[in-house]
Amino acid sequence: MLTLNRSDFPKDFMFGTATSSYQIEGHGFGGAGPTHWDSFAATPGNVTRAENGLRACDHYHRFEEDLDLVAAAGFDSYRFSTSWGRVMPEGRGAPNPEGLDFYDRLTDAMLERGLKPCATLYHWELPQPLADLGGWRNRDIAGWFADFTEVIMGRIGDRMHSVAPINEPWCVTWLSHFLGHHAPGMRDIRATARAMHHVLLSHGRSIQAMRGLGMSNLGAVFNFEWAQPVDDTPEAIAAADLYDDIYNRFFLSGVFKGEYPERIIDGLGEHLPKGWQDDFGTITAPVDWCGLNYYTRKIIAPCDGPWPAHTEVDGPLPKTQMGWEIYPDGLYKFLKRTVADYTGDLPLFVTENGMAAADTVVDGACFDPDRIDYINQHLQRVKQAADEGVPVQGYFLWSLMDNFEWALGYEKRFGLVHVDFDSLKRTPKASYEAIKRALSK
Repeated sequence: MLTLNRSDFPKDFMFGTATSSYQIEGHGFGGAGPTHWDSFAATPGNVTRAENGLRACDHYHRFEEDLDLVAAAGFDSYRFSTSWGRVMPEGRGAPNPEGLDFYDRLTDAMLERGLKPCATLYHWELPQPLADLGGWRNRDIAGWFADFTEVIMGRIGDRMHSVAPINEPWCVTWLSHFLGHHAPGMRDIRATARAMHHVLLSHGRSIQAMRGLGMSNLGAVFNFEWAQPVDDTPEAIAAADLYDDIYNRFFLSGVFKGEYPERIIDGLGEHLPKGWQDDFGTITAPVDWCGLNYYTRKIIAPCDGPWPAHTEVDGPLPKTQMGWEIYPDGLYKFLKRTVADYTGDLPLFVTENGMAAADTVVDGACFDPDRIDYINQHLQRVKQAADEGVPVQGYFLWSLMDNFEWALGYEKRFGLVHVDFDSLKRTPKASYEAIKRALSK
């Protein structure tokens, strides 16, 4: 069981769970256009067992059942994302009426169940026609994204509790353009530098577009990994500091300080688009809150080779099914540091936190004690930060249900609800029941 209950947090503290469109909806129906994830998944070797998101959890047809689970657990809010390719199959031009209607129905279904809709506009599924034009490497994407923002939020924005433009800019850019692990699967430092800048420019243009629609409670969501040097040598410390700048500080610095860390400029500066310094007026468009997605830490060592010249070292702590160390102290440290270095009095939300485990259903039940322990440890750190004055106002669990885990296919299970990917049967896990009890007290 969970060791903390709802009553242990401030009265207005918000508890929620999160999903993303491509991972659960099923992109093969409803008039959705092709995305670069469809192309990436269709390329041999990119995704475990060559799986894809064409059916996923079929949330597109089963969202009522899924939202019943969110409401029955006692969550206050549901963090979901919209699919650009579902709303605008070409990425530009005429919207898809079926896509807009779906998000209309989804929004109303949340409100009917007393759930606060917390939208993310983009969770990684770029329309393929825009990828063909260079995607995040192309500066024009900022305008395309602003137009998409106006189309989807022009339809459902009046009923949103909160909205953030882009989930996890590091994954959209570095993971996908430098490391090549996610769509579009590139390993190109020049493409990476442009994507990193353009994703922030697009964020700013989207915020401006939503302000133009009269919307409020707009935020930015970043992912974080605590970077720890492998030892106390100057070389290891420098490698960890650079990892920290790339993963944790670059995007925060752009949005909240209107600058990029010097160590990043040293490595990427020559590859950034011409005139990048002139875009910070847009990138720093004021936001109302900041979201932190946190799962793990990385132990970093220096290595020979070109910039950024670092490598990850296997750590000693217990690990999740992803091979990620369980390090709840990192969440506490990031909450404290984000306030001190970037956001000040701005409200913070833990917008994703959770773990993957090799969950199975036995006799109609799914027992996942490691996930319950993981949640316990991280919620304790959230409460510690709140008790020390950090303005953290909510906690969202990733994820509502097992889903398409990107390049890892359907193998890694993050859900509070087990999904049988053959029958699509939903089975609440023990962690779901533990949260349900905690939120009722």
